[in-house]
Amino acid sequence: MACPQAATSVPTRFRCDPQWGERVARPFRLLVGRDAGPSSEEIHELQDALVRRDELGAALARAIHHDKTVTMAQFRQALTTGLGSVPDPAPELTAFFERVESRPDWVDDELLLRAGAAIRRVGWDAGDILAYGSLLGGYQSAAALEPLARTGRLDGPETLRRVGETSAWWLACTEPGGGMARDSEGFRLSVHVRLMHAFVNDALERQDDWDWTHRGVPINQYDQASTIQTFSTTFLIHARLLGVRISRQDSKAIMHLWSYVGWLMGVDEQWLPRTERVGRRATYHLLSNDPPPDHNSRSLAAALIGMTDHYPDSTSWRRRFQRERALSLGTHLIRPSGMRDVGLPVRPPWYPAFRIASNLMWFQLIGRLPGGTDRLDRRAARALVRLDRLQFGGRRPRVGPASPNLTRP
Repeated sequence: MACPQAATSVPTRFRCDPQWGERVARPFRLLVGRDAGPSSEEIHELQDALVRRDELGAALARAIHHDKTVTMAQFRQALTTGLGSVPDPAPELTAFFERVESRPDWVDDELLLRAGAAIRRVGWDAGDILAYGSLLGGYQSAAALEPLARTGRLDGPETLRRVGETSAWWLACTEPGGGMARDSEGFRLSVHVRLMHAFVNDALERQDDWDWTHRGVPINQYDQASTIQTFSTTFLIHARLLGVRISRQDSKAIMHLWSYVGWLMGVDEQWLPRTERVGRRATYHLLSNDPPPDHNSRSLAAALIGMTDHYPDSTSWRRRFQRERALSLGTHLIRPSGMRDVGLPVRPPWYPAFRIASNLMWFQLIGRLPGGTDRLDRRAARALVRLDRLQFGGRRPRVGPASPNLTRP
């Protein structure tokens, strides 16, 4: 399916409020320093990314849903046992799996292993960073929220389930011993999510009320690049804001891991966050040209804070504590201005102060002693189990089916 003519011009969301965009992106500009701003060529690439989709995923989605030349059973078989196990695969299935199975030469297994260990070492705080740094921070801009809003999964229980699915994928990608090997759960889930995104994009492109002139392609390269930045660049910044020590070697490995994950999920190579400086500069370019928040931002943010009300075995005082803890974390990680952007109240950073003190002791003192890294790893593993029990009673949701369930606005 070709994009409408309206989608071949620059979508009006691009830099529609430069004052807001520069305010939100200013910390990244300061971190980058010299040469932070985009060149004229880079501005053109940003604009073009808004009307570019994952074409291999789009072709496979059409073959499954419309042409009926590929079945989901064939996709699952190719994903699990390889393309060679599928008799007479259709061209769309062949092209898709030949791509994801042709691992780039730049992928380094040692860096992938190091990255998984370093990310999991963040422990309990990793879950908070993903929720109240990455997700809540992403809601500040209306950029990529309309596709999410049209899934209809906006209330507290559905938000908790969506966060659980995201964390299940995140845990799989960082699994010790090779979370991104071809036969790993991290690889399979990343490819599964890529097809899920292609299905959602295909469905939205066919809705007659999709605003191509303003939004461009529903799930586009620009927003996919932004998403990868939240798991890499901003994750590292938020971890350090909570007192977690991230070495240069670990930073390099983490950016490498998410570059490979992004490539596997259909992000064009030019948008991959190869190093932390590259990631910070790209994040500045993306954020400074993003649109400001809208009603979806406020609805999604309220649902994210409210998801703690639906933790299993939650009492009234626990619900109050978890809500205040979430607001305190959000205020610290995305700043008071970010909280106001998404319609949430500002709270003193009492909980981050506690986490900073604890993490400074563990990472700066205990972690530097002989055997300290092993102690940090064991501590983090126990914390992730406790977090799973708190949020899901030990029954974390699995990543959902690939077919979308979309609603009208």
